[in-house]
Amino acid sequence: MRAALIQMPVTANKRTNIETASRKLREAKAHGADLAILPEMFCCPYENACFRAYGEPEGGEAQKALSVLAAELELYVVGGSIPELEGENVYNTSYVYGRRGEPLARHRKAHLFDIGVTGGQHFMESDTLSPGNSITTFETEFGIMGLCICFDFRFEELVRCMCLRGAKCIFVPAAFNMTTGPAHWELLFRQRAVDNQCFTIGVSPARDEAASYVAYGNSIAADPWGTVLCRAGAEEATLYADMDLSRIESIRRQLPILSARRTDLYEVRER
Repeated sequence: MRAALIQMPVTANKRTNIETASRKLREAKAHGADLAILPEMFCCPYENACFRAYGEPEGGEAQKALSVLAAELELYVVGGSIPELEGENVYNTSYVYGRRGEPLARHRKAHLFDIGVTGGQHFMESDTLSPGNSITTFETEFGIMGLCICFDFRFEELVRCMCLRGAKCIFVPAAFNMTTGPAHWELLFRQRAVDNQCFTIGVSPARDEAASYVAYGNSIAADPWGTVLCRAGAEEATLYADMDLSRIESIRRQLPILSARRTDLYEVRER
C-alpha cells in the first residue's frame, strides 16, 4: 500500500486551502498513491478564534470537495481534519473517503489539546471545541485501518484498542508545535508502532513561522519494527510511504508481544 503524506501550507483563506489540498491529491494519485492523508485543520488556521468561523456542518464545502475528488481519482482520502459544526458544538473532525467517494469513517478528536508547558506552549482547545467519544477504525481493500487526531495519539489505550480491532496502520492528522514536536513527535510514532506492531503515519501542516501557532512539520511514517520509512522537514512536501503489510504478521511472530499479553494481570487493585 502506497500512502501519500501531504504536508501542505495552511493559509487564512479556506478556498485556497481546499484548492491546495485538491491539487496535491491529484499529484499523489499521479505518483501511484493508494491512499493520501491531509494534515490536522488543513482548511483553517489552528486558532480557537477560527474554529467556529471556518466550521461547516456534515456535508459541507471541504467534505464535498474531498468526496468528489476521492471518487474521481479512485483514491482513499484521509481528509486531515476540519472544524465540524453540530448544533452549538464544534468538533475537530476527520473524515475518510473510499475510492468511490463514499464516507468510510468520521473521527471526532476525543482528547482535547489543553496544555500549559512551563516556558513553552499554552493552548486550550476546550475553550472552543467539544470532545468526541469514539474509537475509530475503517475497512479498506488492504485491511482494517485506524484513525485518531494529534493529542489522541498520546494515549496508548486508544491506539491499543484500534490495534486489537485489527488496525494495520494508524493514521494521525496532527499539528504538534515547536515545544512538543522536537521532544516527542518521532518518539511517539516509533514507540506506538513498536508497542502495537503496526504501521503509524503522522501528517502535519508545513511550518509557518509567522503563524500564531507554529506547527512542527516533520510528517512521518514508521513500520512495526520502529524504523522510520520517511520523514519530512519543516517545508511544504509530499512524502510517499510504501508499506509491506505482510511485515506485521512476520514481526508479530518473531516478537510475540500482542499474543503474550497477560490480561489477567493488567488491572490496578488495592493492596
